Amino acid sequence: MNGSTPTAVPAAITTVAAPVEARLRSILEAERARWVAIDADLAEPLDVLTRFVLDGGKRLRPAFCHWAFVGAGGTPDDSGVIDAGAAFEMLHAFALIHDDVMDGSSTRRGESTVHATFDADHQESAWSGEARRFGEGIAILIGDLAEVYADRLMSNAPAAAFEVWNELKIELNIGQFLDVLGAARGGVDLQTARRIVRYKSGKYTIERPLHVGAALAGRLDELEEPLSRYGEPLGEAFQLRDDILGTFGDSARTGKPVGDDLREGKPTPLLAIALERAVPAQLQILERIGSLDLSLDEIFEIQSVFTDTGALAEIESIISQLTVQAINTLEMIDVTTEARGALEALAIYVGARDL
Repeated sequence: MNGSTPTAVPAAITTVAAPVEARLRSILEAERARWVAIDADLAEPLDVLTRFVLDGGKRLRPAFCHWAFVGAGGTPDDSGVIDAGAAFEMLHAFALIHDDVMDGSSTRRGESTVHATFDADHQESAWSGEARRFGEGIAILIGDLAEVYADRLMSNAPAAAFEVWNELKIELNIGQFLDVLGAARGGVDLQTARRIVRYKSGKYTIERPLHVGAALAGRLDELEEPLSRYGEPLGEAFQLRDDILGTFGDSARTGKPVGDDLREGKPTPLLAIALERAVPAQLQILERIGSLDLSLDEIFEIQSVFTDTGALAEIESIISQLTVQAINTLEMIDVTTEARGALEALAIYVGARDL
């Protein structure tokens, strides 16, 4: 995948991103001013959160929420759907900041992770205590703050939308638990790996944002199942692409070191298929997955095993099948023609993206 032409971001995302980002900026600027007036030390955590939220991210969740809402009859500039999009971005910041702490990741989007940033601040200032614990503690607090802002943005949503919102947060935590557990145990069967994919990322990225959008428009009861038939396979395709990028992705595009998921021992379907098909010599190479000191040469060897066993080709095939499956459901969803076209463009992007 290295050296390939970057995948173009569709208008279905870019047209949604601008008002959501403006809302996020307004909230965070107001919060910074409010808290810095009380204590100047509160500028840094809010500045870090602002950079994290506004300087990166694909804005996929707001896009899926928006197009379900508009497709169900909502107006594009409705403040409720803009707030929901901003809430999804805040919640995503919460999830990523905490995820980086759990994984011990040093970089995110080409920059130091939040906990690594405050770890470095502690060391440079020669403060008392353990720098690592300080950095992780501050990162957890900043992530929690993002979650509070997310909930505040959803506080005026209809009851049905808020119920979906709470369910997706539970699912996100359940999926993350299974992911952490799978990495600690080492090795994973394909069925379990796909379950983790569904709950950790798939539902939270696509299916539930669609449901929130439909609920905001007052049509969840009617559209929940049809949107799930589109969102479930596409959500899985999204995370399977993420798994490939975590192993084979260009670090200049993904913003994370090559092979980071291998060092963390992520229990992915890609790994499950390779373990199932590997010969003894290949299994010996795969046993190094989960070692934090993996060298580049070892990462290249593991990549070769994924390729030679056909695991990579199998996952690529599954992504294609899931994307087609999702697109084929669109004609059966009672949404506007414009929304149907946007959801098709989003599906194509999700299956082919390179970051």
